[in-house]
Amino acid sequence: MKILVTNDDGIFYQGLWILVKELKNIAEVVVVAPDREQSAVGTAVTLHQPLRVQSVRPLVSEVEAYSVEGTPADSVILALGKLFKNKVDLVISGINQGPNLGDDVLISGTVGAAVQGYLHGFPAFAISVATVDSLHLDNAAKLAALLAKKIDSGALPMNILLNVNLPNLPLTKIKGIKITRLASRSHTDTVEEGHDGVRKYYWLVRQGINKDKDERTDIWAIEQGNISITPLHTNLSDKSSPPIMDSFCSDLFQELQP
Repeated sequence: MKILVTNDDGIFYQGLWILVKELKNIAEVVVVAPDREQSAVGTAVTLHQPLRVQSVRPLVSEVEAYSVEGTPADSVILALGKLFKNKVDLVISGINQGPNLGDDVLISGTVGAAVQGYLHGFPAFAISVATVDSLHLDNAAKLAALLAKKIDSGALPMNILLNVNLPNLPLTKIKGIKITRLASRSHTDTVEEGHDGVRKYYWLVRQGINKDKDERTDIWAIEQGNISITPLHTNLSDKSSPPIMDSFCSDLFQELQP
């Protein structure tokens, strides 16, 4: 199995390399990621300027890695269309520092990269930890490796796109894994106004995650100390999850335990 890893936090973000180190135990791993932080760019693709790619020294040995002067989606398109054409089996985007829940998936660069993998015919998932403190990224890396093995073995469909979020908890405190749907919203966006001495400017501010009482949603699952796995569909319409998703969650959670 050969896995393409990317992210939206930049080629040298620690979460990416924690993920790569874990995945390298089960597969050949290649990395193509933005050369800088690209959060909240969604599925943006660069069409009106050239893209430059540079080989970089990996933070995990024996891993081929490239940085891209572009978006997460650009990185995946270049990887699958030129750098590793017909040589990848799975696309994983992350580990993102901070959650990608509810409507935020529509602007998430992490999810946007996974979407490109899916649109190119590969199984793909985005994986995030609901924290800005990077406390339990190793849990996400272990879960990503387990999911990769499930996909490779055929336990999950090959035409799958998942959005995975973990609570910022030690494994012993995580209650389980829930198959969820996206909450109707996550953050509250506000606009702050300022003046630089010459002209007025506006600053978009994202406030904390909204509470959700619907037990079927990703936000509720995270609030209750569960891992959330949300099957996504690029036609943006509601569909029922594949029946197999419910049956394998308890086994997957057991395998994740230390």
